Amino acid sequence: MKIENNKVVTLVYQLQEDSKEGQVVEKVEKDKPFVFLYGSGHMLPKFEENLEGLQPDEPFEFSITSDEAYGDVQDNAIVDIPKNLFEVDGELREDLLQIGQMIPMEDNEGNQLNGIVKEVGDSSVKMDFNHPMAGKGLYFTGHIIDVRDATEEEVEHGHVHGPDSEHDHQ
Repeated sequence: MKIENNKVVTLVYQLQEDSKEGQVVEKVEKDKPFVFLYGSGHMLPKFEENLEGLQPDEPFEFSITSDEAYGDVQDNAIVDIPKNLFEVDGELREDLLQIGQMIPMEDNEGNQLNGIVKEVGDSSVKMDFNHPMAGKGLYFTGHIIDVRDATEEEVEHGHVHGPDSEHDHQ
């Protein structure tokens, strides 16, 4: 069965920064493969485009430019936040305020976003809300483990259900 819209794809991969020689960013092994619904709009379009038509046991190797991935680093996504916003019950959470620490936060509209601590000052914390891979190319190698038809419910919900997925309605 070939990868196309409304197919559930199971694969393993290694993601490196920019090229085959780049730093390994993530490795997904067979004991915990990556499972997703192809064509649901949750994946980078170029990622899906490079997998289209592949079948189980087929290898893949491709690059995605930073423009086609997470875009350039946006200066307006690096902001100073008052240090007192990191207080819980009047106590500053010093454990959170470590350079490089990713902190889940929400904006004024309640949208969830992750920020990385870049600098801790006397009265503010410089946070970077760019995607960690912004400004970087992606280089994937891996192989397809399985391709199956999605259930009606999976197509309707836009994601995979069941024990192999990260989402289970049971």
